[in-house]
Amino acid sequence: MDDANVRIAELKEMVKAFGEERDWDRYHNAKDLAIGIVTEASELLEIFRFKSEGEAAELLRDPASAKAIRDELADVFYFALRFAQKYGIDVSVSLEDKIEDNAKRYPVNKAKGSNKKYTELGP
Repeated sequence: MDDANVRIAELKEMVKAFGEERDWDRYHNAKDLAIGIVTEASELLEIFRFKSEGEAAELLRDPASAKAIRDELADVFYFALRFAQKYGIDVSVSLEDKIEDNAKRYPVNKAKGSNKKYTELGP
C-alpha cells in the first residue's frame, strides 16, 4: 500500500476496523479525537523543538529519527482519518473547499513569497 495506490475510503475503513476491533468507539468521540490530533501533532513538533533548519533536515535523513517522525505523522493522520470516518466528513471535498477559500484569501499577486496572514496582506 502506498499513496499512489490507495484510496482515502480504504484508509478510513482501515482505521474504522482497527478501532472497532478494540471496542474504542466509546473513546472516539469528536472531542477526544480532536484532542488526539493535537496531542500527536505536539509529539511531532517536539521532535523538531529547538532544531535549526539544518538539524531538522538531518533528523529526516537519520533512519531512526525519520521513523519516529513518520510514526508521529501517522498518528496525526490516524486521528484525522478516524474523525472523518466517524462523522461522515469527506476529506477530499473538505480539502478542495479549503484550498478554494484560501485561494481567495491568499491571491498569488499578494501572497507569493510572503508568509503573512491574509489579514496582513493589505488591499
